[in-house]
Amino acid sequence: MDPIIELDQLRIEFGKRRILQDLQGVLKGRCIGLLGPNGAGKTTLIHTLLGFHPPSSGTARIFGKDIRTEGKSIKAAIGYMPERDAFIANQTAVHFVRLMGELSGLPSEAALERAHETLFYVGLGEARYRKLGTYSLGMKQLAKLAQAIVHGPRLIFLDEPTNGLDPPARKRMLELIREIRDSGCAHLIFSSHLLRDVEECCDEVLILKDGRIAANVHLEEERKANRKFIEMETRGATPDFAESLSALGCEYAVSGSQRLKLIIQEGIEVRDLYKLAAERNVQIRRLNFKRDSLEDIFLKAME
Repeated sequence: MDPIIELDQLRIEFGKRRILQDLQGVLKGRCIGLLGPNGAGKTTLIHTLLGFHPPSSGTARIFGKDIRTEGKSIKAAIGYMPERDAFIANQTAVHFVRLMGELSGLPSEAALERAHETLFYVGLGEARYRKLGTYSLGMKQLAKLAQAIVHGPRLIFLDEPTNGLDPPARKRMLELIREIRDSGCAHLIFSSHLLRDVEECCDEVLILKDGRIAANVHLEEERKANRKFIEMETRGATPDFAESLSALGCEYAVSGSQRLKLIIQEGIEVRDLYKLAAERNVQIRRLNFKRDSLEDIFLKAME
């Protein structure tokens, strides 16, 4: 798969303060999560890739184009949904999205047609002639998404798209993000502090800490590489059963008279546990198979 974004010793300094410190890496995912604690440099990285901040040193490439020298052609291929609202309150949604389409290079008539189509797509078709100042928070977020995709970009930056949304609005936003991802028409950079939202949508994650890359992982590959964790509830187990699990090659911890937590090493399968239990006349009543969650991966990166 061709790289979407290449970071080449990218550094950003504001005055004497270094915000991004020599970032180096390649991002290839269909939907790339951008994570990190407050002040890690997530928004600064997005703004740099958008061309708002010139690099202090190093550079980055989007679809092979250098942000230092080919910014204009890059801007034509990307969409941006900002974290903060930037509306003209007395403007209707359709006129706002049309304006943003024109600023992105669409002819006026095409921009108007696309504005109608996009607002219907995100679920604001019936409210497209209402003034943006009368919109709820959820509707404003959808209008920001509409203006980010109206011109058909190849890469979409989403900065905290679910921030402040109630559960139904959040569910709708995540559904739209997954639809765009699965359509294959555009890649997405999804910046959020909500790990669950990123886990639901993203196949790759870049984690920043103190302006540096703490981790850059493909989620499914990372989970497969991790050890297997199992929680087991039994009946009839004795201390000898736990010892036999250890002899099999499992690390274990007893969390109750009939509850065990296991780490299964490479080469041991769940069926081996059932076979051992049968040999010891132990009944396995419940068994939960778990891999590292994104939270586990994030916490490891923060260490």
